[in-house]
Amino acid sequence: MASYVLLEQARHIQALVLDVDGILSDGFVTLTNSGDEIKSFDIRDGLGMKLVQKAGIKVIIITGRKSNIVEKRMSDLGVDLVFQGREDKGTALREACAQLNLDPGDCLYMGDDWPDLSAFAIAGMKITVPNGHVEVRRRADLVTQAYGGRGAVREICDMLLMSKGVYQEMLEKFASAPH
Repeated sequence: MASYVLLEQARHIQALVLDVDGILSDGFVTLTNSGDEIKSFDIRDGLGMKLVQKAGIKVIIITGRKSNIVEKRMSDLGVDLVFQGREDKGTALREACAQLNLDPGDCLYMGDDWPDLSAFAIAGMKITVPNGHVEVRRRADLVTQAYGGRGAVREICDMLLMSKGVYQEMLEKFASAPH
């Protein structure tokens, strides 16, 4: 569970900004014999993303690769902005913030490798996964318990919901019997 200091730091976060490969997926590129790419996403991450949106937090995707799979999954989840094929993630984060009238300091950025460091440099909170590159882990405010593609995003979504004081209320809606 996140410390009091991290929950306090997260209270002002207005956007959850996510890399895809290594964060929303396990970071492996799986190709079929016909050359089609396969990606796996953890269903819990998807629910977490929907829950933080219900709590008023924007969800933004910034990925260096381009994939129809990502476009489809993020569309299904109703993600606010998707930037694909963006190697300079810091610039992409600034553009996303300009479009949504946000300050990069009010963003929590999750990434796992060197291309994410330019976004880390300007984001208000920086999160990575246990198998993130050592230089990214060294600069992160928090390293999740879960691995990318295996619930790491949900872990952070829960932390954001707790920081906003809405976690228990949202949980109760799922836990209560229908009337």
